Amino acid sequence: MNLIRPLFVLIVLAFCLGACAKDAPLPEPVPAPAPEPPPTPEPDPTPAYAAVTREEAKSLASSLSRDSQHIESWTALRPVLEDSLRYILRRPQGAVAVSRPGLTLTWAQLGDSVAEFIGMLSALDIDPTLAADRFVWLKVMPGTLLTGYYEPWIEASLTRQGDYRYPIYGKPDDLKTIDLGAFHPRWQGQSLVYRLDGGGIKPYHDRKAIDGKGVLAGRGHEIAWVKDPVDIFFLQIQGSGRLVLPDGTVRHVLYGGRNGHEYVALGRVLINRGYVPREEMSMQRIREFLATNPDKAQALMFENPSYVFFHLSDEGPYGAMNSILMPRVSVAVDRSMTPLGSVLALKTTLMDHERGVAEPFMGIVLAQDTGGAIQGTRMDLFCGSSDQAELLAGHLQERSEVYMLVSRRVLGAVAQAPEVR
Repeated sequence: MNLIRPLFVLIVLAFCLGACAKDAPLPEPVPAPAPEPPPTPEPDPTPAYAAVTREEAKSLASSLSRDSQHIESWTALRPVLEDSLRYILRRPQGAVAVSRPGLTLTWAQLGDSVAEFIGMLSALDIDPTLAADRFVWLKVMPGTLLTGYYEPWIEASLTRQGDYRYPIYGKPDDLKTIDLGAFHPRWQGQSLVYRLDGGGIKPYHDRKAIDGKGVLAGRGHEIAWVKDPVDIFFLQIQGSGRLVLPDGTVRHVLYGGRNGHEYVALGRVLINRGYVPREEMSMQRIREFLATNPDKAQALMFENPSYVFFHLSDEGPYGAMNSILMPRVSVAVDRSMTPLGSVLALKTTLMDHERGVAEPFMGIVLAQDTGGAIQGTRMDLFCGSSDQAELLAGHLQERSEVYMLVSRRVLGAVAQAPEVR
């Protein structure tokens, strides 16, 4: 009987939200196990796909470079492509995977396309233009802002001792989530994150309550301890990492959930307050500012109320499809724009910060992850777990071209691709 009132309140809340003015924001989308990247412009309101000509696609395909992705053969993508295909085959095959101006596909059609791409990997080593002969190249419009994320290494202990005083929390037992789509089709795919308090519901604790007031301390949710709270803050931005324990062993720490609060980019806060010039902004610059201004660091981190919880694992990192991510291949996408499992071609420039050289990148990437800050045409490239990956991810904000590759056989004479010949 005690659960009736909270559930009733949830239902009332859901329908009250629907009765608000048309400009009122909808509940926050379901958070995905992926990083929360640095500040970016607002997403374009009408992202779409536009098919390029076969001749243009051939020109693009001829530039595909395995070297830029550090792979010796396109067949190296087979395991991660097969992960993508398995994910697609678990979806309702008759349901729509993507519906945007210029492209509508069911999961079955997307799966057929990915399976065909897997079958031609060996041939691509000999003639990459086959990717244009057999696939339509659908350009993501109006363009893509590419950012990066990586897997940080952090000194940690599984027990509190010595300098290891700051906890990494697992998902608390009082964090609740309800599917709002069950109450109204308007909220399909969205959820409400909450906690019960005095018979009613409240938003879950924010960063200030957790790290400042210690509302979770001593409840048994600590899974590890680190020396610097800034390390935890950036671990939450990246979504996963590796813990180096005192005895030298390494454990993966993976995304376990979020508190449901809106993500506020610390980089944007520093720019708006005049602490860091916009042109100097990077992850490394944020770390530098926090380290040199310890009196401001905690209050600044509290500006971001979003909080990520983790769990330990012996392998990783995993993306939103529950498959291991591949450096320079896996990307995080807005799944309403680009369905998970999609095969994409990415044309951009990646900076080698160790050599100070900007290098062209034209490769095949796979939509295998998501993120709360990844919306519209924006994408996030998984850069890996090395020092170079940290440098690349920390500075990457590049206007790029992205193309979804869809089998010509699957599309046939689809009206959404009138330029296909």
